[in-house]
Amino acid sequence: MENKKVVFIHCKTYQKDEIEQATQQLFTELGGLEQYVKPGQKVLLKVNLLMKAPPEAAVTTHPALVEAVIEQIQALGAKVIIADSSGGPFTKSWLKGIYQESGMTEVAARTGAELNWNFEQQEFSYPEGKILKQITLAQVIKEADLIISIAKLKTHGFTIYTGAVKNLFGTIPGLLKADYHLRLADVRDFSDMLVDVAQFVKPELSIMDAVVAMEGPGPSAGIPRQVGFLAASANPHALDLACCYLIGLTPERVFTLQKAQERGLIPGSAEELDIRGITKEEFKPIPFQVPATSRSRHIPIPLPPRLDDFFYKMLRPRPVFIHEKCVGCGICARNCPPKCIEMMESKPYADLTRCIRCFCCQELCPEQAVEIKRNKLSKLIFR
Repeated sequence: MENKKVVFIHCKTYQKDEIEQATQQLFTELGGLEQYVKPGQKVLLKVNLLMKAPPEAAVTTHPALVEAVIEQIQALGAKVIIADSSGGPFTKSWLKGIYQESGMTEVAARTGAELNWNFEQQEFSYPEGKILKQITLAQVIKEADLIISIAKLKTHGFTIYTGAVKNLFGTIPGLLKADYHLRLADVRDFSDMLVDVAQFVKPELSIMDAVVAMEGPGPSAGIPRQVGFLAASANPHALDLACCYLIGLTPERVFTLQKAQERGLIPGSAEELDIRGITKEEFKPIPFQVPATSRSRHIPIPLPPRLDDFFYKMLRPRPVFIHEKCVGCGICARNCPPKCIEMMESKPYADLTRCIRCFCCQELCPEQAVEIKRNKLSKLIFR
């Protein structure tokens, strides 16, 4: 089994002094950043830049944390490049606005770190993959000497939770991510693919921004929630297992954890992890709102595969468009993997018979004009 050590450090705010001290403590508990970073290396910081959103919205990795990590990497004589392939197209015009709104442009200006402007992609053979035997990545990912992932702890309408492993889906360039959603419409298969990506990209270190997380209908329309921690591990699956435990999610409800357990990448429960930096009394679940969709995907008793598939399809939630909030930007329609959304009189309408329930429309809506609803039967069964 891979590394089971996960470090948690208390950090209540993004104030410069506090975030710098907490980051230093995080690396000290891990055994020192110098064991990962060497002088002269090019270090790629894979941050979460889902969409154009300000730091206080808790949609993206907070720039104060990114800046603190950059400074400590640079102190070791390494160069830093900030990168992500956000939701939507992987183009300069699209990403420029996201860099600006998320605070990354200012971080790069203050620290001298680079922002990624390389939009080339490269295909790799991956025979060890369970779902992906070929994998296409943004070229910048493989040009770096090592990768440090800085994820944001959030809920997610499709995968229930997004953290260290899901953050690495942003190494897949642009609209190619929509193709994976279309081909892997079942969240279980999609989660297996995410584990493949994580195992191929293999970041040297994964850091979790859980100072302010997102609960409820994440990953973009949820509610910012102070959790007050930074966390890190050399094993992104272990980091996710620990963070899910912290917000009350078990592997039975998070398929990326299930798939990682099946491959022997993490133990059966968070209690078996090697937790550092906080006491056992401090490492306990907190009240946390998860998406309504989470109950619609998990029948509480084992069922034969065909019956399980029947209930899965019958009980699955659906996107509902709030036209009063909609500004007619068309982002939902342009980024819908099955192309089942049509704009009529500047308002979106979905053909639910073709909808794969990936909820990219809700994820990328800048006006929070898409809600995920459960049907009456689902509400009756999963009260």
